[in-house]
Amino acid sequence: MDKNQIQKNVKQGYAKIVKRSNKLKLVPSFLKCCDVNNVIKDISQSIGYSEDDMKHAPEDSNLGIGCGNPIGIASIQKGQTILDLGSGAGFDCFLAARETGESGKVIGIDMTPEMVMQARKNAKKGNYKNVEFIIGEIENLPIENDSIDLIISNCVINLSNQKEQVFREAFRVLKQNGSILFSDIILQKELPDYVKYTIEGHIACLAGAIRKEDYIFGLEQAGFSGIQIKKLSHFPIELMLNDPIAQKIVSENQLTEIEIPEIANSIASISIYAKKLSQ
Repeated sequence: MDKNQIQKNVKQGYAKIVKRSNKLKLVPSFLKCCDVNNVIKDISQSIGYSEDDMKHAPEDSNLGIGCGNPIGIASIQKGQTILDLGSGAGFDCFLAARETGESGKVIGIDMTPEMVMQARKNAKKGNYKNVEFIIGEIENLPIENDSIDLIISNCVINLSNQKEQVFREAFRVLKQNGSILFSDIILQKELPDYVKYTIEGHIACLAGAIRKEDYIFGLEQAGFSGIQIKKLSHFPIELMLNDPIAQKIVSENQLTEIEIPEIANSIASISIYAKKLSQ
């Protein structure tokens, strides 16, 4: 599949997610889901967010589609400038804004206009003065060189089929001694072809996943040092089923209760840290 077509499909897919009031309609009957907000809350807690996190961010900013909590692992300091790659409706940005304070700044980058629009609405509603949301591609960041203290990302880089370029761009915009903390999806074993070679597989954060060693190698090639795996865990099955695109894969392939966990076991959630050391 052409890389530009993949990006276009991902953008269209995530535009729909913003408006997914009916997102649970395709969930298999064996899952007991009745309230969207409760499902999002349960998923968020399962990947590391606290009640306090969810309470202190605008409700509409948490879409329940992350795979970790980079803010909970990153050591954010007052006055820092934070960049979020693929910021969605702004959930992690708002949490980061609490940590960096009014003397700092948080910038969210997302290629989906509908996501950026929702994030800006959430920022206005929550009266966040130190948060900015920009439409842009993580492969071509509209950010100055050496201007960012910390870059975070949550289940987004796996969507790109130009990960090496994403890593190079992250390295470029970081200040000397700046750092990254990415929560992402990695591949543990081969995915079935009906996931790997479909549009839905890419949009659902599955088909674009790569092996851990390839992820680390890509960061090293971009110039990063001090790479550490902060967390590596099983990918919660309920997370996959919350994603409406993943639900489509389940529905169209008539997957059973046995087959769904087999897909989930092919991938894992990872939180990875690295630094841009002074030359």
